Amino acid sequence: MLIARTIYYLISFSLSTSLLWPTRSLANDNTIRIATFNLWDVQAKDLQSGSDPRLKKAAAMIQSVQPDIILLNEIAYDQNNNGQRFADGFLAKSQGINLKPISYRSLATPSNTGVHSGFDFDNNGKIVSDPYINPREYGNDAWGFGEFPGHYALAVLVRKDLKILESQVRSFQKFLWKDLPGAMKPVDPKTGKSWYNAEEWLQFRLSSKTHLDVPVQLGDDTILHVLASHPTPPVFDGEEDRNGARNHDEIRFWAEYINGQRFITDDAGRRGGLPENAAFVILGDLNADPNDGDSIGNPMKRWLLSHPRILDYKPKLARYHDRTRFGYADDDDDTASWALRVDYVLPSDNFLVNQGAVEWDASVSDHGLVWLEITVK
Repeated sequence: MLIARTIYYLISFSLSTSLLWPTRSLANDNTIRIATFNLWDVQAKDLQSGSDPRLKKAAAMIQSVQPDIILLNEIAYDQNNNGQRFADGFLAKSQGINLKPISYRSLATPSNTGVHSGFDFDNNGKIVSDPYINPREYGNDAWGFGEFPGHYALAVLVRKDLKILESQVRSFQKFLWKDLPGAMKPVDPKTGKSWYNAEEWLQFRLSSKTHLDVPVQLGDDTILHVLASHPTPPVFDGEEDRNGARNHDEIRFWAEYINGQRFITDDAGRRGGLPENAAFVILGDLNADPNDGDSIGNPMKRWLLSHPRILDYKPKLARYHDRTRFGYADDDDDTASWALRVDYVLPSDNFLVNQGAVEWDASVSDHGLVWLEITVK
């Protein structure tokens, strides 16, 4: 009787799971599933045992979607490659019935978050260089906000049967804000002067984490450029709106990169943007909604969603999990708990979009997992 009851419950759970999660068809050589997921501040200590309950749920969500490529935002960067530790410790092991493990290779590069600048960026009269004294003020004086070097970084995970063209990977961690023509330089409204002094502005880095171009060779030999970033939120500042200005220009950077602008220089000294007609997908928590929120100048609509080479497919919430934890009622295309669309998978016009969705579990993250399945034209 016990065995029969156990079999009954297993079959019932299996059927409910197959109805709950999206079906993953076998991808052919020119079809690929791509996702982005803000994991909500994952650090090395969370990855050590491989049994963290929240990360097991996150891994189950990812395994349910079975993305070929996924960007993880807010996973700390260190020399041990936390992205690979998450892949090996959680994603390579089944997290439930009908959930298949996935073998990924992680690519991560240094991040500006928590790397101290030596400057007083918040203009509070103090240069806080020790995170143990005041973590918040330390982060405000770093190149990108973080309470330790590598905090809130990102990692790109690619299935091991796809090839990352490592020699062609480009990072823009150290690209200077001043080198973006027409940069939105923050101004102190009380004085009418630049918020950053001359020395600070000469050295200020545009990217609050890093901007990455990760070329991946697909099965049909198409080279897909994975353009990954996580611009700063346009809040947590003052009337000068320095974070809003930076968010705008971090988003604008990708439009200029897609346009092949020659002023762009990567961390290895290579100049220029994407080759003409290159296949790409913009991924990440971009911290800006085209219709609502606190961003300056609507950078999503102005620079990306209206770009002639970018497909703006709006994935909807696949199902309603418990979101009452955050107390917000979201639209069906919002991706964050504060009722905004901020997480994006934006493919180039080299592709057709087959399907996509926003997966949600408030016990895992304050962001949804956003995914698209696309086919090369």
